[in-house]
Order: sequence, then C-alpha cells, then structure tokens
Amino acid sequence: MTVLEDRVVMAEQSDERTLDMMFEWLEPTPEGFKVEIVRGVIYMSPQRQTHWEIILDIIEQLRARYPRKRLASDVRVDFPGHLNGFASDVAAFKEAAVMDDKGRWRYEDVEFIAEVISKDTAANDYGPKLETYALAHVPVYVIADPYTGECHVHTQPRGGQYRASLTLDFGDEIDLTDTPVGIKLVTDEFPRERKSAAAAKKAPTPEQ
Repeated sequence: MTVLEDRVVMAEQSDERTLDMMFEWLEPTPEGFKVEIVRGVIYMSPQRQTHWEIILDIIEQLRARYPRKRLASDVRVDFPGHLNGFASDVAAFKEAAVMDDKGRWRYEDVEFIAEVISKDTAANDYGPKLETYALAHVPVYVIADPYTGECHVHTQPRGGQYRASLTLDFGDEIDLTDTPVGIKLVTDEFPRERKSAAAAKKAPTPEQ
C-alpha cells in the first residue's frame, strides 16, 4: 500500500475527520495533479493539455469582466454538504468578495464556476458538484465537455436545483448577459478530446 493509499484509508476510517485534516494528509500533492474532496472522497486527476486550454480560454474571456484577483483556478473552496472541498477549474467572485480568516474564498461569494470534464471525475461534475453548486446558489455553472464537444449551462439556482439548463455545442456562444457574469463566452476555440472506442462506452452522460 502506498503512502497516499494509507492516508485515504485513514480518512475513510476517521469519524472525526475535517476537510483541513484530509488536505493535510494529502500534502505534498503530486506535481501535475488536481486534488479535491467530494462528499468525503478524495480525488486526484492529472491535467491534460486539452483540459488546460479550455480553462485558459474561459479565464481570458472572463478578464473582460473580472480583475485577476477575483478569478481562481484549482483553488480550494469549501462548499456546503458533507466534506466538500472543491478545486473548481474556474471560479469568479463577486466584487465585494473577501477571503476568510484562513485566506480562503467563501462559497457565498462565487458568481461563476466552470468545470472541464476529465474522464475519471466526470461523474462528479455532472452529479454531486451540480447539486452542490445549486445548493450553494452559485448563479452560473458551466460544464465544458471536450469528449462530447458540448457545454452545459446551468443558471437560476433555487430550492437546491438549477431551474434553467441549456446544452450548446462547441462553437456556440454562451450568453450570460442576463446573469451576474454579464458577458458572452465564445467557444469556437475550445478543443475536443479524442477518445477511444472503449472510453466512449464508459463516458458518462449528463443524464447518468
């Protein structure tokens, strides 16, 4: 059993665990990996070039509306629910947002989240994270899926659900002018990820 596996077992067996404890057990994080905790389960996923290009494209467009200091990528934000320490691919924060006494952003100040699908953690983005972001009243949640070439845009959170959802193809414009984000995102240059026949069979869909 590796050191990392030992730490995960410790986390699973502890009834007194906290997000701070679990992240401390994971240090140092392996280089090139994104680490987050979703409903008490630790996930590590390597970033692919396609993944990063979409993230950077979104961030560059958001700079028309948000100063650099109100944008984050792969930065931990603790969300409501059981042990949810997310490191969203892209997060944008309200104008009056301030960090807490631990130097972390508050989920109440999030205006926009984008997650770019990785095949190993896609189920989180389409499932628990979708539910959690709605519960946290994140005004806009965009899922960019380079395997299907689609963006899923979720807005109007209310009652723990997003009341409005729209699926667009890469190349379509994402109109967020009626949301706190206030701009349109173009997706023409979002790259697609090649997938093998085997991976295609396993890839989750938004309905799963």
